[in-house]
Amino acid sequence: MISDAYLQTMTQKFNILDVVGCCDRNPEKAQAAAQKYGIKALTIEEILADETIEIVVNLTTPASHYPVIKQLLEAGKHVYTEKVLSVRLDHAAELVKIADNKNLYLGAAPDTFLGSAIQTARYVVDSGLIGEVTSCYCALTRDGEILNRAFPFTAKEGGGFGFDVGIYYITALLSILGPVKEVSGVVQTRKPERPYYSLEKFGETFPVECENFMSGILLFERGTVGNVLFDANSIFILPEKPSLVLFGTMGILYMADPNQFGGDVRVILKGNNEPVTMQQSHAFHDECRGLGVAEMAWAMRMGRKNRANKELAYHALEVLHGIVKSSETKSNQMLESTFEPISPLPRGYTGQGFFGFIEETGIAL
Repeated sequence: MISDAYLQTMTQKFNILDVVGCCDRNPEKAQAAAQKYGIKALTIEEILADETIEIVVNLTTPASHYPVIKQLLEAGKHVYTEKVLSVRLDHAAELVKIADNKNLYLGAAPDTFLGSAIQTARYVVDSGLIGEVTSCYCALTRDGEILNRAFPFTAKEGGGFGFDVGIYYITALLSILGPVKEVSGVVQTRKPERPYYSLEKFGETFPVECENFMSGILLFERGTVGNVLFDANSIFILPEKPSLVLFGTMGILYMADPNQFGGDVRVILKGNNEPVTMQQSHAFHDECRGLGVAEMAWAMRMGRKNRANKELAYHALEVLHGIVKSSETKSNQMLESTFEPISPLPRGYTGQGFFGFIEETGIAL
């Protein structure tokens, strides 16, 4: 469960965080999690009334994000939410406005771009090693029926393959290449009626109410052109073998799975034919869901903007909605939003080496 991934990280890894409680619509689930992690099981009313609780982490399904986040912001809480910021773009814009008006932090996953792999890739690009990035490409395939049956929200609005998984790739590209100004694409829902295979429901079907195929072209403000492909009508292999590649005038950069924090970053420089694996220049290689929460907490204490911020999350959501609208209208879509360049994490805070700096220091700066 995603809550276990967050709670393990937040209760054990970061000094800046003091996790005091959890809440669930099912009180028994909340009590079980509270007992497991040594925290309290709270009601939403108790959370809203407790002035010592500064940040609330929202891990509800996408359809619940808007009402839950709005309630928390209006109560004066800083919020970090699982992706996406909201299913509807206008609802996301409203949440951003509320946070701005109340001077509150609003952060959102994915936070995997803060991990060692994407930060190392960012360093390679920023250093000019592969020259000017002229184009980029990413692709991932899965068997959506498996996910739809295991996680029913992935068959509902906001849980489609592009919005639920593609956003990891979009966010990774945005964190390195900056804002997108124009998109086009094709979006489909193939086989909108899918069969159950369990004995209990064998012969019955369930509806797929969201996209399970998305292909898009992105034109970044810096001039880079990107191609994205997310197809949930193929096969599911483990470990997954997605593609995320940046093509530059002086080399090619092969990135790791952006759904993970670590992984190999490989480069082929001009004049060579074989890739070289780059040394990891940054921390957080292992599973670290909740890293964005800790980084936001440090941003609050240090008086700066958090990296997995609401503007980045909104822009990523607008990219996805733009691809959908382009498919519907058969026309390119100009994006209205933008965001400030995301500051890279400082290099060297890996916790390794004889005098290795601790990892958490890297997100405090």
